Amino acid sequence: MFNDDFAQPEDNSTDEEKLENYTGEVDWSYLKPHFEKGALVYVDPSLELKTVGLAFTRDDQEQVKAWLKSGDLVQPCELHAEHWEKHDIQFRAAIVRPFVLVQPV
Repeated sequence: MFNDDFAQPEDNSTDEEKLENYTGEVDWSYLKPHFEKGALVYVDPSLELKTVGLAFTRDDQEQVKAWLKSGDLVQPCELHAEHWEKHDIQFRAAIVRPFVLVQPV
C-alpha cells in the first residue's frame, strides 16, 4: 500500500522521488473508487510505469497522446473492472493527480 495524501507545498523532492512515494502495489478494492470517478488509466505492461508517470507529471501531452493513440494507455471500461474484480488482480499503481496509473503485477 502507499500513501495517497497530497504532497506538501514545501516539498523539495524531485519528480522522480515524488512519484516513487506515490507508487505501490494495491488490489482492485483500492482502485475501484478511482475507476468509478473516471480517474483510472491502464498502462500497458510494455511501458515503464515510472516513465508514464513522469510524462503525466511533466504534462508531456505529445507523448501521452501518442500512447493513447497506440492503445498503450486506456481508460478502463466496465468489462475490465468486472474481470479484475472476479480474478482478484494485483496492480502496481502510481498516483499522478488527478489520475491513478495502473499496471497488473
